[in-house]
Amino acid sequence: MVKKNKAIFFDRDGTLIKTFISKKNIPIAIKNYEDIKFENNSNLVVKHFKKKYLIFIITNQPDVSRGKNLKKNVILINSIVKEKLGIKKIYTCYSDKDKNFMRKPNPGMIYKAQKEYNLNLKKSYVVGDRYKDILAGKRANCKTILINKKYNSSSQVEPDFKINNLKDLLKIIKV
Repeated sequence: MVKKNKAIFFDRDGTLIKTFISKKNIPIAIKNYEDIKFENNSNLVVKHFKKKYLIFIITNQPDVSRGKNLKKNVILINSIVKEKLGIKKIYTCYSDKDKNFMRKPNPGMIYKAQKEYNLNLKKSYVVGDRYKDILAGKRANCKTILINKKYNSSSQVEPDFKINNLKDLLKIIKV
């Protein structure tokens, strides 16, 4: 029997890198690489978990299909984040259509990774700063962890865990 891998799926903006916040307290993705600022302890946390987990990013980038950003900018930001943190792979959905299976809160990006990397989703985690991340994780039968950023958004689902910062993950996920 082939042993299945465990994974941690991180959202990108507001989770591993800082995001802009609108006047209405809603997160807005950065648009170019000069704006990349890593969240506190993102490198430490990813490095720690790479010992036992495959590390992925799953990110919605609808500004591309909305004409508010260029795909090449998102690809450049992703490549810098991937290299700096040593991420296995980044899955990106450019669609702004909620029915798109790859767009969070749908689990398409997680299922794609499962297929490509032989993952045991019941032993995997989804970590994000929005309820779309949590719902995608729940739909894929992963454990879910919300970084509580106190955005102006409604909750459709309860995460398995709530934390205040990335370093708190070290208390929850055991290596």
